[in-house]
Amino acid sequence: MWRLSWVLAGLGSLAIALLIVARTPSTPESMSPTMSPVSSQGQPNMPLQYKTYSLAHSTVHTLLIPAQSSFAVVPALSESVDTLDNFAQQHGAIAVLNGGFFDPTNQKSASYAVLQGKLAADPKLNERLVNNPDLSPYLNQIFNRTEFRRYQCGSAFRYDIALHNAPPPANCQLIDALGGGPRLLPELTAQPEGFVDTVNGEVIRDPLGSNQPNARTAIALTQTGDVVWVMVAQKPEAPADSGMTFTELIAFLKTLGVEQAMNLDGGSSSSFYYQDKTWYGKVDLEGYPVQRPVKSVFLVLPN
Repeated sequence: MWRLSWVLAGLGSLAIALLIVARTPSTPESMSPTMSPVSSQGQPNMPLQYKTYSLAHSTVHTLLIPAQSSFAVVPALSESVDTLDNFAQQHGAIAVLNGGFFDPTNQKSASYAVLQGKLAADPKLNERLVNNPDLSPYLNQIFNRTEFRRYQCGSAFRYDIALHNAPPPANCQLIDALGGGPRLLPELTAQPEGFVDTVNGEVIRDPLGSNQPNARTAIALTQTGDVVWVMVAQKPEAPADSGMTFTELIAFLKTLGVEQAMNLDGGSSSSFYYQDKTWYGKVDLEGYPVQRPVKSVFLVLPN
């Protein structure tokens, strides 16, 4: 079977979304919506919805957190780096998703994080990022990348995806935020956010390998404010040729009905914890999962 990116070259986004469904029939053998609901406290009709999709070139784990439920999606940060299991135990989390970018050498965040209204991680304090001559032309873009936000607007909470420098809506206070990027929906902003650069049409910068299949992690919002987590895992039998490109990830997200989405740290960082089990996205050349501790995560907590 040809890779999706070969088949869909030059087609519009609507055709992409339709064709990814067409190549993945919703039969138990090819797409397995394995759902494991957890009832919300006081909201029996608003459960968490965990599903897995067995696709030709990846296995995708998703979790839908309804806006009108007794759960909250909040970021968390580790002093150094840590496993998703430890994050879950420390915070009493029901689910954990790997979060923003970080430097594995100095274990400092390369993404902004705001926790309970206070700045908890500032990439401008990461000397390996700031002093890297290869990154100096892109620092202004790096410091204004997309982030997932949680606002308090009066007595209500709401989620949003916005650039770091964007102000909160009127009468809303920024409570939590965690950066990543680029924005995937409603449009891909890899170039404005400094992830991709071209000269005379030739790509000279693409650190995320956006056109190569890989393990991926994303967070998204529906029109009604539901939060959707997505973690794309590679196939153990095809470690060098499985996962998703950005084009394929965007197409898959559209099949979920989300309207906003942003990319998170992927590759070896891609990981997903739910109901006392952790799944890892990246596999090594022998097909074994790569278990990499991370700097920041998103948590699902009882509200």
